[in-house]
Amino acid sequence: MSARPGDFAGRIGFVAATTEVATVARNRLAARYGEVPPEEAAVVVALGGDGSMLETQHRLLGRNIPVYGMNRGSVGFLMNDYREENLLQRLAEAQAAVVHPLRMCATCADRTRCEALAINEVSLLRETRQAAKIRIMVDGRTRLSELICDGILVSTPAGSTAYNLSAHGPIVPLGAELLPMTPISAFRPRRWRGALLRSDAEVVFEILEADKRPVAAVADYTEVRDVRRVEVREDRSISLTMLFDPGHGLSERIIAEQFTV
Repeated sequence: MSARPGDFAGRIGFVAATTEVATVARNRLAARYGEVPPEEAAVVVALGGDGSMLETQHRLLGRNIPVYGMNRGSVGFLMNDYREENLLQRLAEAQAAVVHPLRMCATCADRTRCEALAINEVSLLRETRQAAKIRIMVDGRTRLSELICDGILVSTPAGSTAYNLSAHGPIVPLGAELLPMTPISAFRPRRWRGALLRSDAEVVFEILEADKRPVAAVADYTEVRDVRRVEVREDRSISLTMLFDPGHGLSERIIAEQFTV
């Protein structure tokens, strides 16, 4: 960021996870640097794990307020190291990573429609012991007429190291303008491992035999049960900014993760 340490003095909003260690850190930092409500801040400092970063970004959607995370949780892939000293200097020197969320539009059995945004991924998951049967269409063309599976997901590049990676999907660097589509425990076709889609692709999932094989759709924290059709696309009208210490930006972390064994 092109800023000076004084630009953030008295203009920081602090948020924290509900854990004791995160709450203590938040109170110490707020007492030391002062604070304003997060919605009125020039920058928000989130204390916790990656979940805290996502919750904070969802809370600030549409406000374009950058978020600087410090790890007081478990994973912390999206977080910086926790240190109390020199916070204003760290904020001034931080590097910005801009991501765009996915917009999910789900149609349910009763024909109601639900929209939600996902910073990590949109996932479809079977609701019962029966495997799901899903038809996949990309840009109006059927690409897979029937996938039998536990589920399937579409991830953002920022979320490609989360559930997507756990499901053996590819890690995608920021700026690649690609969206990973990854099956979850695919039964048929057995050898299909997913796809890399252009970031402007429009994806449609149709649920087959939905009464017998019900499916839920999840966009980060929003879950919709008994869906019949789910549309997913990147919403480039919304930009989310995460701040990272120099040399430890999100792009570097995504590259480094690919060489972790």
